[in-house]
Amino acid sequence: MLVPMKIVYVYQKCSTCRDALKWLDAQGIKHEIRAIRETPPTVDELRVALDASGGELKRLINTSGNDYRALGLKDKLPSMSEAEVLVLLSQNGNLVKRPFLMGDGVTLNGFKPDVWKKAIG
Repeated sequence: MLVPMKIVYVYQKCSTCRDALKWLDAQGIKHEIRAIRETPPTVDELRVALDASGGELKRLINTSGNDYRALGLKDKLPSMSEAEVLVLLSQNGNLVKRPFLMGDGVTLNGFKPDVWKKAIG
């Protein structure tokens, strides 16, 4: 039987991402690591995550990042369409809240051990 692989998008220098990877290893959860800056999630993956978050687009966005501030997204986001935001996120992994995990019917972003344990542990 083929076990579906979880994909985890991370930024190597992010301590929260490293914590999430350690947690996955400790739980024995198989996963594939992808560098979020070099290979951001696709629009389709982001749309799945958006649906999983109840349609709350802001939950997918890294609002504390330098790119968010440099692009002035605080002021621009309210006037952007959902499709425009998803394309922007798919082109700039720094804008995606990380870590970003998906696979086997689960989509999570940001790392909260209790939330992850309930969803996949």
